[in-house]
Amino acid sequence: MSDARTPAQIEADIVRRREQLAVTLDEIGIRVHPKTIVGDAKARVASTVDQTAGRAFVALNRTVSDVKARFTTEDGAPRLERVVPVALVAVALVGLLAVSARKRKG
Repeated sequence: MSDARTPAQIEADIVRRREQLAVTLDEIGIRVHPKTIVGDAKARVASTVDQTAGRAFVALNRTVSDVKARFTTEDGAPRLERVVPVALVAVALVGLLAVSARKRKG
């Protein structure tokens, strides 16, 4: 039994393949169009920025939580044995900066 096709079948196959090739060429044209390339690049950059910002937020949130845990008890009350020394150092630094600024002016 032979698998002979009629000329109409061959022609229909050629038309179908031509249409598939036209669709493929259109897709390639869209992919290599400068606006598409720029749009894809912008999307990749935006995605990277979003991911980086998300990681930075998580890291900052973790750091703030760690610092808060060091200076407060579990019920939220300040740990004076840790807060007071840090406050004294901060006041001393501000005082030194003020004295230094006055010396520069005078």
